[in-house]
Amino acid sequence: MPFTVNLTRRVRKRQLSCGNTVRQTRHVLNYVDPHTHRRRQEFFDRRDDARARRNELLVSVETGAYSNPRTAPTIAEAIDHWLETKASRVKANTIASCRIVAAHIRGGRLQAVPILGPMKVADLTTATIRRWHAALADEVGTYTANRAIGYLRSALALAEEDFGVRAPAMPTQLRRGGPKSKKAILATDQVARLLREAQGDAERGVYYAFPFLAGTRPSEQLGLLWDDVDFDAGVIRISRIQERDGSLTDMTKTEAGTRDIPMGPKLRRMLLEWRVVCPRRLGELHRVFPGPGRLAPWPQPRMGGGGALLYQNFRKRMWAPVFERLGLPYVTPHAARHAFVSTLQAQGIEVGLVAKLAGHANPVVTLGHYTQAVRGGEDAVAALERAYGAP
Repeated sequence: MPFTVNLTRRVRKRQLSCGNTVRQTRHVLNYVDPHTHRRRQEFFDRRDDARARRNELLVSVETGAYSNPRTAPTIAEAIDHWLETKASRVKANTIASCRIVAAHIRGGRLQAVPILGPMKVADLTTATIRRWHAALADEVGTYTANRAIGYLRSALALAEEDFGVRAPAMPTQLRRGGPKSKKAILATDQVARLLREAQGDAERGVYYAFPFLAGTRPSEQLGLLWDDVDFDAGVIRISRIQERDGSLTDMTKTEAGTRDIPMGPKLRRMLLEWRVVCPRRLGELHRVFPGPGRLAPWPQPRMGGGGALLYQNFRKRMWAPVFERLGLPYVTPHAARHAFVSTLQAQGIEVGLVAKLAGHANPVVTLGHYTQAVRGGEDAVAALERAYGAP
């Protein structure tokens, strides 16, 4: 049924307290709400205002931007809906951090910051968001304010998708934080040297080579199980992390962190060799990177190893010694992930694919939100291994 808006003129008589009677002219818009299918009326004193509103309604319905102010959610409701949707997809401590920042969006905690929570999404304007962001940055700092506006952007986008309410354009040219110091990463030739060392180190080599070749977070590497390594398909499936206490969580840091990483020939060969002698403990999940134990031929279980390897022990026993042995500048395990990303970009790999392989929720590229397949990933890891030298 086509959407129509009728403009009528209504005159009513009103009796004043003094006894005089006056005639009041009202201009009325009559239409059926596209969402609720209920009849609605809007009243105006001036005909020009009524005509302008009629044109606005026709354009909004035609472009799909129409929203009913009466049924539109408030900012607080949009934030709660976003947090509820996000809660089942990210770690508990991540959602707890989101709730802390989201409290600044609702407002009320800081007197100098505008309260957005009770405001309808349909009533929110770009100017209001800009004033709120500036006040919040003055109170809690630019970093937190920018995190908050990022969460607000995501919540409004979800509200638009689920409730059909058009959100305002987000402001640009916002205050930025101070320059961040760049994290130290190894040069390509230094990584190549480290990987050559790893291929001759049967006991520890795969531990420090893996993040350079797979781009994983330390928690993802330490939480990897042999069931996640598919040698037939040539991929490593990242779907869990190891917590600081060594326990496993069947969820990654973010939703984008759940992904498949293709194995290059070098990494595949190292993992195959490591699987033969990898320590295992009876009655436990078989970890790819367990606590150390004596090397033994497959399938003999190891009583001295096979359990969880805590992050601090990983850095002390598996990571740091190779840098001292080779005389390389020390970098953190997370810096290996930075080297992975930087090398792929330097090899000309498209930034969206790099983000997908690294498990980044890149807002510029939306493909990763709709598929778990890593298209072109084989070419990417091939370029990575070429950068680090022949296998």
